[in-house]
Amino acid sequence: MTTSLRLIFAFISWTLLAISFAVPVHAKDYETINKDAEFRASLNLAEGASFVELTQGYTYYRTTNISDCDEPIVLVHGFSVPSYIWNPTFDFLEKKQRCVVMLDLYGRGFSDNPDVHYTDKLFATQVLELMDHLDLERGTFIGLSNGGRVISQLAGQAPKRVSALIYVASSGFRDVVRSPDTTVQQAEIDALIATYPELPEGQLADFKYPDRFPDWADKYEDLLMHKGFARALISTRKHHDSTELDRIHAELQTSAIPVTTIWGDSDTVVVYADFADKLERVLPKRHEYMIPESGHLPHMENPEYFQDVLITILFDQAL
Repeated sequence: MTTSLRLIFAFISWTLLAISFAVPVHAKDYETINKDAEFRASLNLAEGASFVELTQGYTYYRTTNISDCDEPIVLVHGFSVPSYIWNPTFDFLEKKQRCVVMLDLYGRGFSDNPDVHYTDKLFATQVLELMDHLDLERGTFIGLSNGGRVISQLAGQAPKRVSALIYVASSGFRDVVRSPDTTVQQAEIDALIATYPELPEGQLADFKYPDRFPDWADKYEDLLMHKGFARALISTRKHHDSTELDRIHAELQTSAIPVTTIWGDSDTVVVYADFADKLERVLPKRHEYMIPESGHLPHMENPEYFQDVLITILFDQAL
């Protein structure tokens, strides 16, 4: 994720109460940019970045040290902030000469916003198709916030392709129920777009010390210009359900796949205490680390500590 899941989910819940009327949007031309060929051609891509057309549309991805790579580290972002949220970790692993892949999931960042149901399975399939495109059979998957749901689903679909799973502030262990109606109505979209002026500042709730990230809200505001963003967020939330993930986590416990969980000690977005007992019950063999002085994005707030932990995990995995 990740963004301030709690705030965004509150906004989405509000739209479900407001579908009987459309709320006018003021001030800015939100959701006016189509992510088409012209859009992709206009981008100044970073080194190692590219696009590939997968089953459900074009996917933006970035790699480093990919030559002769057997098992990459795959970074999967969260609910609404795309792959740039992983930039500090990507840069660190690049300097360590590790093979890394990260991507924008559908409906986020530079990847297409297809008119489909946004499910954990959709995202997991997208990651696996990208792996196929890059001719990569297995990998270590790191899922941030909602990305934890994605890597769990991926492990359920293709366990033989998973070397290890690392969950960072994962929202995939909470008890949630799929909406009885997973369709997305235009009135719901309009209502969520009406909240866009408040959303960027809301992202600062992800941090324990938001004043250290003065440009974070401005960067998020760019995402609100992409047509289909609101629909993608609403559809994703409506499809959240813990039933299948609980089954997958039970299977992980009996598998040989190493599982690690990482949490910021001051996370107020995905609150560890809310599901700590369940986590201990379903994944008692996991390794777990708490990152001090950090909220929902520990890899950004305390990068040195997080990176030391990550290297420890990757080193132990290689033994």
